[in-house]
Amino acid sequence: MIIEFPIEDSVRKRSSVRNFSDRQIEPEKVEAIGRFVKALDNPFGKEVRFHFFAADDLAAQLSSVPHDAPSANPQRIGTYGVIKGASHFIGASIKKEPMALEALGYEMEALILYLASLELGSCWLGGTFDRKGFVEAMEIDEERLLPAITPYGYAAQRKHFKESMMRRLVGAEKRKPWQQLFFHNDFDTALTEQSAGELTLPLEMVRLGPSASNKQPWRVLLKDEELHFFEDKSPGYSAAFSYDIQRIDLGIAAAHLELSARERGITGRFETDGDVELGLDEEAAKGAADEAGSKLTEKSNLRLPDHYEYVFSWRRK
Repeated sequence: MIIEFPIEDSVRKRSSVRNFSDRQIEPEKVEAIGRFVKALDNPFGKEVRFHFFAADDLAAQLSSVPHDAPSANPQRIGTYGVIKGASHFIGASIKKEPMALEALGYEMEALILYLASLELGSCWLGGTFDRKGFVEAMEIDEERLLPAITPYGYAAQRKHFKESMMRRLVGAEKRKPWQQLFFHNDFDTALTEQSAGELTLPLEMVRLGPSASNKQPWRVLLKDEELHFFEDKSPGYSAAFSYDIQRIDLGIAAAHLELSARERGITGRFETDGDVELGLDEEAAKGAADEAGSKLTEKSNLRLPDHYEYVFSWRRK
């Protein structure tokens, strides 16, 4: 995947848009978005399919459907009032398999950053949309999951009331400080920007990333010149889904790290075997909890805080 737009600028520019204007997207931008989607890939080797949906297309379809038909109600396809004025949506579907959610997060966030570079607004939606309605409208195969969609278009000049309320509720502009997210050698030692060296900017891009309910579940451990990513699992948060929705957030973090590192000439690769290297394989992770409520792995003496789960590692080439 070749990136030809500024990553750092797009990360800092991007913000969730929930109120859209009726300004039409220029045809050349529509075509550019289509080309970008076709070129998307991810470092986890999983297939992510993108599906486009336009409200105008639905209206045209419904005009030929009898009014008393079950499918003739456009209100059944919606976002529960969270999104206003949007006429274009993109959905991403996957098969339910390991690392697929992370792959979806990676590719869809790359797309959202590209939309930001085109001055188009977007908003990650993972729970506040009519999933069944969009699955039908986007004609997604039954064996595939539709974990997330995004509206896209030009932002309205003002935010609507529900949007302002939601942003205040989740603290949309707030991000956790470095010492809560990034660690050095163990989880008792915070990683400083000085110790991070040239990885400081890519990690800052991770810190600024969007996440479901702004929970920012990524935790990154720098050890032996490798970055190991963990999920700080929020108990019960994914109970309404058949999958761990926070794994999408880890894919977003992966995109921000790799794309911003690449922009600075730093190359690396993602691997999923860091748990063995760290002594976090299934057998080692059975160590008894210590007094601090952490798991002490037998192989590396690494204390793993409760609710932390290893996801993947990034190694420099």
